[in-house]
Amino acid sequence: MSAVTTALTTAGLTILVLMLGTWLLSLALKNASIVDIVWGFGFVCVAWAVRLRVDDGLAARQNLLVLMTTVWGLRLAGYLFWRNHGKGEDYRYKAMRKHWGPRFPIISLGTVFGLQGVLMFIVSLPVQLGQTRDTPDLGWLAYLGIAVWLVGLFFEVVGDAQLARFKADPTNQGKVMNRGLWKYTRHPNYFGDACVWWGIALVAAETTVGKFGLIGAVVMTILLRRVSGVVLLEKSLSRRKEGYAEYVARTSAFIPRPPKAI
Repeated sequence: MSAVTTALTTAGLTILVLMLGTWLLSLALKNASIVDIVWGFGFVCVAWAVRLRVDDGLAARQNLLVLMTTVWGLRLAGYLFWRNHGKGEDYRYKAMRKHWGPRFPIISLGTVFGLQGVLMFIVSLPVQLGQTRDTPDLGWLAYLGIAVWLVGLFFEVVGDAQLARFKADPTNQGKVMNRGLWKYTRHPNYFGDACVWWGIALVAAETTVGKFGLIGAVVMTILLRRVSGVVLLEKSLSRRKEGYAEYVARTSAFIPRPPKAI
């Protein structure tokens, strides 16, 4: 079995076991929201599983990819656990549960856990493929990837911290968060997420087969910008937040830039 086949198979089996286990746990807890916490942790599992099974690439690049993925994944999983713990099931899954009734458990296996598993496999391609073939040393593209990753992590960590502090103040109830990084982009955490995965993909792209890992960064960016991130969240925010339309008109949706004068 080639190293590429080993990496892809290992990642696929790891995600399958993880998502099936998470689905079974969600049935016991009657809470499908746990899949959101497992999302970040799943990438960590993939990175380590491939690292332990593949001995075909330069150890420095393998360790770097695993480190970058682990820091991002554990940070995200920990933050979402802290934010969601004790609050019950997310409204999105409650709506699905109400719509499907007694069929929701089996429907959720495919539409929630199965779908996220497939997306996890695709997005994690740079972590998988970047560990299978290597150039002799880390080059300038890898160092550029590290820089992009650091920018992304900064936007995620600082953006989430600023939003949490804003929400903790009762006087901000119903108000629009437009301070700090949120002054320059409506979604600094999503922008940071995308940068993290472009950084990981750039590190992997120094290898021959690792260049295909750029697919993962592209898919993650599309998800964040056009599917489950910005678009989905703003449909809810525009209904719940007074003055949000003005904030949208003034502030970039994704890439940070100075606010427009209106």
